[in-house]
Amino acid sequence: MNKIVVIDDERPVLLTLEALLKRQGFSVQLAGTAGAGLGLIEKIHPELVLQDLGLPDAPGLETLGKIKQLYPDVVVIILTAQDSLSNAIESIKLGAFHFISKPYAPEELLNVIKRGLEQRELVKDREQLMAKTVELSRQLEEAQQLLAPVATSRRMREISELVSRVAPSDANVLITGESGVGKEVVANQIHRLSRRHEGQMVKLNCAAFPQHMIESELFGYVKGAFTGALNDFPGMIHEAAGGTLFLDEIAEMSPDLQTRFLRVLQDREFRPLGSTRTIKADFRLVAATNRPLASALSSGALRQDLFYRLKTFQFEIPPLRERPEDIPSLALQFARRFATQMNKAEPRFAADAFQFLMDYNWPGNVRELQNAIEHSVVLSDGGLITVKHLPRELQLPAVLQDAAAHLNQAGYPANGETNLKLDAREREAILQALVQCHGNKKKAAAVLGIHRPTLYSKMKRYGIELK
Repeated sequence: MNKIVVIDDERPVLLTLEALLKRQGFSVQLAGTAGAGLGLIEKIHPELVLQDLGLPDAPGLETLGKIKQLYPDVVVIILTAQDSLSNAIESIKLGAFHFISKPYAPEELLNVIKRGLEQRELVKDREQLMAKTVELSRQLEEAQQLLAPVATSRRMREISELVSRVAPSDANVLITGESGVGKEVVANQIHRLSRRHEGQMVKLNCAAFPQHMIESELFGYVKGAFTGALNDFPGMIHEAAGGTLFLDEIAEMSPDLQTRFLRVLQDREFRPLGSTRTIKADFRLVAATNRPLASALSSGALRQDLFYRLKTFQFEIPPLRERPEDIPSLALQFARRFATQMNKAEPRFAADAFQFLMDYNWPGNVRELQNAIEHSVVLSDGGLITVKHLPRELQLPAVLQDAAAHLNQAGYPANGETNLKLDAREREAILQALVQCHGNKKKAAAVLGIHRPTLYSKMKRYGIELK
């Protein structure tokens, strides 16, 4: 119901207007003076004011000016017997929507009021649209700034561009890539740039929960649905209403639960555990997995019907070793962030330290790089990061980096004492000793219990070359 304040010093006029406007469904408040009128406007915040110019306590034009100055969104219609051309012109200049002379035709007045309120709504909608446009532009700029450090390579620039095009839609998105490549970062950007950005982004890592817990976390439950269900829990699908649901490592979800979730995607409704009530589902789905899709599908870890429902758009994030040109900008970004957190000087990298970063194969991808840079910033002084500040595994020659990764995957210890002796796996033992001793042949020979010349000959025999 629109609120209208009428300001006029003639009591009969006030009562007539009150009756006319209330019959049209308006909420009406009356004031006989400028002061009383301004007080009512401040109190009830009306959409429209009908004002006379002949007021006893203040000039009418001055009152109009105050109203528009203090409450610019209020529509003011001047209704007066002081109908000179100069008053009409000045009223419009001061912001009045219309100027009507007394006596007035009720139909004319109601028509002007209707148009005034319609224009107010249009202006309000336009302002809201402009505000949303400004906010979206800000978010886009923020997202581009956040993506910029990882978008040096051509492949990441292409992904960044596609994110900005896909995000405003409600399309399902599947993000694939090795652990640590930044799948969640891309998911966050999709949400920030979506039309659902004001809603929540609810995240569930399917690898971090037992399967029975994933079901209750997703769908929610009612009190008494199972042992331990002491209160109702709405579930993540409900919490994501109006926003985004991010399911990380979705291939770790059991096939039966995948089937049930697929039904939610198809029907856009779900039922909490133990409930007979069906609830509408209103979320945008972004899913991710670090499993190679071919093996996940062939093994049945990811159902094909769910996969096809998920991959309206698919983003495959390449591992860091395939986009080394991203390493310098990422390293600088992380170094500046950690230096700021630790109140340290502006970080700089020595040329050889940068080269070690570029030569390393980064099996842990961006997450490993971030941890390595934090390690380096902690150890550095004066802002300069040198090779000695890097984690020790980064300081190994390339051949030993590969060997260290292989040996760790095979279950060999990466650090500490080793009693490896020369045996049928002699080459692996030599590599392990060299990894443990960070390429120092003298120490490696001592660990193996052999003389250095013997180690050199065996290294030559097995093709182990350290530069």
